[in-house]
Amino acid sequence: MHQSSEAPTGALGPEHGHDRYVRVRGAREHNLRGVDVDVPRDALTVFTGVSGSGKSSLAFGTLYAEAQRRYFESVAPYARRLIHQIGAPKVDSVTGLPPAVSLEQRRSSPGSRSSVGTVTLLSNSLRMLLSRAGTYPPGAGRLDSDAFSPNTAAGACPSCHGLGRIHRTSEELLVPDPGLSIREGAVAAWPGAWQGKNLRDILETLGHDVDRPWRELPAKDREWILFTEEQPVVTVHPVRDADRIQRPYQGTYMSAHRYVMRTFSDSKSATLRARAEKFLADSPCPVCGGRRLRPEALAVTFAGRTIAELAALALTELDAVLASAALDGEAARVLAEDLRTRIGPVTELGLGYLSLDRTAPTLSAGELQRLRLATQLRSGLFGVVYVLDEPSAGLHPADTEALLGVLDRLKEAGNTVFVVEHHLDVVRHADWLVDVGPLAGERGGRVLHSGPPAELAGVAESATARHLFAPREPAGPVREVRRPTGEVLLSGVDRHNLRDLDARFPLGVFTAVTGVSGSGKSTLVGQALAREVGERIAAGPGFPVRRLVEVDQKPIGRTPRSNLATYTGLFDVVRRLFTQSPQARARGWKAGRFSFNVAGGRCETCQGEGFVSVELLFLPSTYAPCPDCGGARYNAETLEVRYEGLDIAEVLALTVESAARFFADVPAAARSLRALEEIGLGYLRLGQPATELSGGEAQRIKLATELQRLRREHTLYLLDEPTTGLHPADVRVLLRQLHGLVDAGHSVVVVEHDMDVVAGADWVIDLGPGGGAQGGRVVAAGTPHEVASAGRGRTAAYLARALDGPAVAEGTASA
Repeated sequence: MHQSSEAPTGALGPEHGHDRYVRVRGAREHNLRGVDVDVPRDALTVFTGVSGSGKSSLAFGTLYAEAQRRYFESVAPYARRLIHQIGAPKVDSVTGLPPAVSLEQRRSSPGSRSSVGTVTLLSNSLRMLLSRAGTYPPGAGRLDSDAFSPNTAAGACPSCHGLGRIHRTSEELLVPDPGLSIREGAVAAWPGAWQGKNLRDILETLGHDVDRPWRELPAKDREWILFTEEQPVVTVHPVRDADRIQRPYQGTYMSAHRYVMRTFSDSKSATLRARAEKFLADSPCPVCGGRRLRPEALAVTFAGRTIAELAALALTELDAVLASAALDGEAARVLAEDLRTRIGPVTELGLGYLSLDRTAPTLSAGELQRLRLATQLRSGLFGVVYVLDEPSAGLHPADTEALLGVLDRLKEAGNTVFVVEHHLDVVRHADWLVDVGPLAGERGGRVLHSGPPAELAGVAESATARHLFAPREPAGPVREVRRPTGEVLLSGVDRHNLRDLDARFPLGVFTAVTGVSGSGKSTLVGQALAREVGERIAAGPGFPVRRLVEVDQKPIGRTPRSNLATYTGLFDVVRRLFTQSPQARARGWKAGRFSFNVAGGRCETCQGEGFVSVELLFLPSTYAPCPDCGGARYNAETLEVRYEGLDIAEVLALTVESAARFFADVPAAARSLRALEEIGLGYLRLGQPATELSGGEAQRIKLATELQRLRREHTLYLLDEPTTGLHPADVRVLLRQLHGLVDAGHSVVVVEHDMDVVAGADWVIDLGPGGGAQGGRVVAAGTPHEVASAGRGRTAAYLARALDGPAVAEGTASA
């Protein structure tokens, strides 16, 4: 390891009696190899290295985990009793570690009631402003701030319970074919099999004609059958098969509306709920008009707008309203200034296009993390460690400069900032650099350098050094710009902030869609283009593209039961191999015995999860390895069976790289593993839970799964920021695969912020010029050189800088 003795200005060594370093000794978390490293406090430290090198294991798995463990130890005997269950990081010692705040991108999905306003706490300030300084109708009493919240009983619209939308049925939805009789299944929303026949028999007993076409039934009868809240009980004398004894029974009637609503709200079966949803229309609440609040709250205004109208404005527009409002009184002035001060850091981080009512599930992981970061700027904390996970993810280069200013302000407020990051501009800005590597997985886990960034230049085996200091090289192969084989034209796209937009996507080439955050890139590609191409493929053989593959960053599963092996189908192959072993055959075991999702082979204490939930009462629940199986997920008897010397749990613990060697003679397994290796995922464990994977890793797993079954027909691949979370060295590996798809006759469209990737594209569509209402237009389109030289929009200057390297040969493409 190259360890610098030089510390940032003002750092004191232990001889001064106050150690200004966080000192780690013997860190062994995941692939770390007994790492010793000293990192200065009160500085901006960036942890770098290729994907899977161990940098997150050091920053989050060791430093943040140890800070969290110490917090648990300090609060109460109850928490201390649980420390052994929660587990401590594998490290000999960590000294000089202040309390830590983690801002990770891997997070549980926020609920539909969570919004930009609740995440940033800006909603609290806005509610206070309306409560104290709003204009009330004559004679109305002053409302408490809770009355302006759709998430409280005092404020929520009683009709939609503060959700703003309601689910309703209608006769058209419940009876799609009125030409059918009830006996023929006119009421499509009813359940099938016996339960549906039971309801028909009850109706017949009640005197309704079940053999007459639905449309010929009296309107009042149709209304009662579908919507009555009555539940009459009648004695049914069924007429069924002649060879079966049919006994009378007491039957209870339930209307189609009641059945659908009860199933949708109460059923634990996802299949039944999805079926019920087909008979429901989602529409704005007719009482509050989708504004989620009671009428008395919506009657109060500020600057002529209700709280719902203010929350729907982009933050930049809300700030302008507050700046120009006539403020009557000291309370109004103080509250408006406080709100503007809180909005400032959010807009500074390039998120001014968001509105307070934008729901959290619609935000990217990068947007959520930056919102939390902006909130921390106002928290007033000092003397803590902030641990950030790629805060530049999803940021246009123009917005990254503002991010650096925010990180500096956190540091200047007296905090220590640890950042796991791949963006070279952030790396260059660091006071201190910890480079982990040299490679991923088993070939990583060492600290190659800990010191000022400039001194990394002397570390020959560092992949980061090669990109940080070497002359600019192309991210992809040097080649001529490809000529299109066709095109898809979009006309008059009107969705979100895209207004009557026209765009041309050439086929048979690599296309990059660029623009600042919120400019409309994902809407254009993931919604408009995907829908247009999907409809044309469905319409028939005249369209040149025969398949559409959308490779997004959504999780490959929402529970730890889903993992790399199950998603790719590799686990089926592995289980078959185990069932063919002499021990399994002798015991008569089938493939289900080796599934951790099925009773029999799994550990029943944790039901195959590998961990148990630890309830902390005063804090969110945490998870600890199962005390019986120790995280293996299987019972002891199942683990007795071995394949080539390993049990099933040990096979799941292999990295893709190790498994590729282990299964080299098994073609079905080798093909999957080779695709994962070639896309740079050799460091992942086969059994790594889906919940531990980043969005970028999930996306690359999906792409690898697609690559292993590559077909000949022309396919259009759509990818949303595929380089997120990738070291520059890994970006090259990914681009080799994507350009290989184009060379094989397919089309690739990526939404991308990495200018080196954009410089290597054949065609660029730049959206903007800003985000939100200021975006949604095509600023420039053409080859990378044409877009850069046009000089329009915020992308051109950064793309021109990237083109200084020989990313593509000079030239233009013509359709």
